Amino acid sequence: MTLFDIMGPIMVGPSSSHTAGAVRIGLITRRLLGSQPIGAELTLHGSFAATGRGHGTDRALIAGLLGMEPDDPRIPQSFALAEEAGLTFQFRNGVLKDAHPNSVQIRAMDKNLKRITIVAASLGGGRVKVTSVDGLPAAFTGEKNTLVIRNEDRVGEVAAMANALSDNNVNIASMQLYRDAKGGEALMVIESDETISPSTIERIRQVDGILSVTYMDLGGGK
Repeated sequence: MTLFDIMGPIMVGPSSSHTAGAVRIGLITRRLLGSQPIGAELTLHGSFAATGRGHGTDRALIAGLLGMEPDDPRIPQSFALAEEAGLTFQFRNGVLKDAHPNSVQIRAMDKNLKRITIVAASLGGGRVKVTSVDGLPAAFTGEKNTLVIRNEDRVGEVAAMANALSDNNVNIASMQLYRDAKGGEALMVIESDETISPSTIERIRQVDGILSVTYMDLGGGK
């Protein structure tokens, strides 16, 4: 137990789960998308659906999509700021299979029609966990630089990723592997201590069998 766990994060809003965590989920989605979203569909699940709007969860999620941090005083005005920024959004309540009660699914799109779909949960104290990316299971917190790779499930893909990162002096903090079926589509989630350069990401994109590469750089702006 740390002091942060006891006192909670520095934040705007009444609830670390419903506001601070929700802002972080929106911000992680934006960073994974890699740009300012122009459209978003958000499905609130469990207690997010039941009491989230009263606790400001909806405004907090939009604030995160706009690039705000949990302590940003503009969070209550996020709907108006979204309109100014050209971000249209729609909320609905729904049931997400096997999801934590404080969960949301976000489908986001940028001006170049790049899309991402994530499911994430707010765990309390401002902590969050991404549990799905583009329909495939995942489990990461967004607290480190994170590389999300969709690939064909074939021999050599993991080794190729590790070699590309090692050749560029990137230390892998953690690697998680998921697949929908043997020989089908797979997902790699790699968390790194160092920033991964654009040239390294491009090298990974050129590997045979790679379907898409998404990178969240915590030091690379919002």
